[in-house]
Amino acid sequence: QVQLAESGGDMVQPGGSLRLSCTVSGTIESPDRMGWFRAVPGNERELVGFISSTGEPLYIESVKGRFTISRDNFKNTIYLQMNNLKPEDTGVYYCNKARGQAYPWGQGTRVTVSS
Repeated sequence: QVQLAESGGDMVQPGGSLRLSCTVSGTIESPDRMGWFRAVPGNERELVGFISSTGEPLYIESVKGRFTISRDNFKNTIYLQMNNLKPEDTGVYYCNKARGQAYPWGQGTRVTVSS
């Protein structure tokens, strides 16, 4: 079965940068559309953006120009480069398939943006 593991979260000041990683392990037939999600206490996970099997990304409006999603299919790893971070970016970040049946959720990685 597929397992997801996120890493790279930290505490940063507004305007700072972080790079998150998500490793996908287990049997998969081929690369699929993968997304990054974030959650704050009391709210459901929100899709931040996704990247297609061929490496084409799409983002929600609030992060366009600041976040970049990439993938390395050989390493089965998805990345989220976050620049010019804002307090509203605070949350626990997760990765998962962005269409179809989701894999079991990983633990996520916490990002805190505060002055």
